[in-house]
Amino acid sequence: RTEQAYVGWIKRFILFHSKRHPRQMGAPEVEAFLSFLANKGQVSAATQNQALAALLFLYRHVLETDLPWMDDGGRAKRSRRLPVVLSQAEVQALLSAIPDGTHDLMARLLYGTGMRVLECLRLRIKDVDFGRNEICVRSGKGDKDRMTMLPAVAASELAAHLVRVRAQHQRDLAVGAG
Repeated sequence: RTEQAYVGWIKRFILFHSKRHPRQMGAPEVEAFLSFLANKGQVSAATQNQALAALLFLYRHVLETDLPWMDDGGRAKRSRRLPVVLSQAEVQALLSAIPDGTHDLMARLLYGTGMRVLECLRLRIKDVDFGRNEICVRSGKGDKDRMTMLPAVAASELAAHLVRVRAQHQRDLAVGAG
């Protein structure tokens, strides 16, 4: 995902400067692009820093050109805000609004484990340990594996879901599919 994001920023940088080759550009063009993102593009500081990281990668590792002015602190400052956290009543209202089924199970797993959506979608049976109430999240953010707890509320729902999926798989095999 990082690679895809960097390629996207590099393309936007090149298109912003009328398709000039990055070797023909330097610090002033990078500054102009970042200023455009901040002022006209109205992107967040995190987005601006991601664009900067992509351009630094391009110049340092692809073009093997150093932009020393960036080492002095060209990063945008993030605003200091406390995250908005839902109360227990709000979480219960949200979860109860989701109809029972796969989406409800996924929402409960996301809430109870702290997994990201893509991590939940990639979850495999062999990554769930019902005996130890653990889930192994593989290739998470930063391509790292980590362990998280399996919430007791979601464990029984997940076990029932696996029984239904196994039965569906057996029906599929019986008709030559699967």
